Amino acid sequence: MKMSKQKLEHSPTLNTVIMVEETLKDSENSVITIAELKRKLPRQVNHNTLKLILSYLEISNKIFVTIKGITWIHSGNPNLKK
Repeated sequence: MKMSKQKLEHSPTLNTVIMVEETLKDSENSVITIAELKRKLPRQVNHNTLKLILSYLEISNKIFVTIKGITWIHSGNPNLKK
């Protein structure tokens, strides 16, 4: 998933990005599919908007996307940062 530099018709709001981040971070499963993610989100998100958010999270090294699904890899643990 690559972010395109073309003009976006609709950009996700910060609240939507944070909602997706929190849902992925708090997921019980280590790997979650896009369909499962859509079901777990508190609000419905447009598919193209969700793909854009996932692309951003992947570029930011917060998630890893594989054929099996999405895995949250970002850690806020200060000991790991050292």
